[in-house]
Amino acid sequence: MAPPKYETRELSKETWPDFQALFRRKGEWGACWCVYYQRERPPPQAERESLTLEQRAERNRIEKRKLVSDGRAHGILVYDLGRPVGWCQYGPKEEAPRIDRGRKYRKLDLGAGPGELWRITCFSVDRAYRNRGVASAALDAALNSIRKMGGGTVEAYPVTNRGALAAWFGSASMFEKRGFRVVAPFGKSNALMRKELRS
Repeated sequence: MAPPKYETRELSKETWPDFQALFRRKGEWGACWCVYYQRERPPPQAERESLTLEQRAERNRIEKRKLVSDGRAHGILVYDLGRPVGWCQYGPKEEAPRIDRGRKYRKLDLGAGPGELWRITCFSVDRAYRNRGVASAALDAALNSIRKMGGGTVEAYPVTNRGALAAWFGSASMFEKRGFRVVAPFGKSNALMRKELRS
């Protein structure tokens, strides 16, 4: 059977309401709003402990909206019949500074590689649409966008252990099918993978 055909759109001021609708679905992604990697450091612990989950979610939502308004947040929304059902965050390395600060990443001492360094940090797929090709559609659209913006080295951190949760990082096999190669292990259950993408 052929996989479903999804529509994809870039995250922007215009598609912000769709991103908001996806992340506001109850029981899906808690307080995340995909700002974790966009922060250089986590908020102070005292602040984290003093806020409820709902307050953290609202703080993250406001922060994400400002990043989108300022043109400092890239991502792909996936739609089924007009309804947002999935998401992939990507962007130049400057948009995901938290990765550079990570001990595991610093130990690898990889350098940027040729051209711009891009990162694909996470995926979110509506529970009812998991294992139906949504993440693959989002990844393909992200790679097309990166290619149109000049290409370069594209980096991802998918899971390699079948028992590990792949919902946020995608699976290594999904990236392998698109020409990514493992550069190094990245913790117990992930790999750092790269692909050179020409414009």
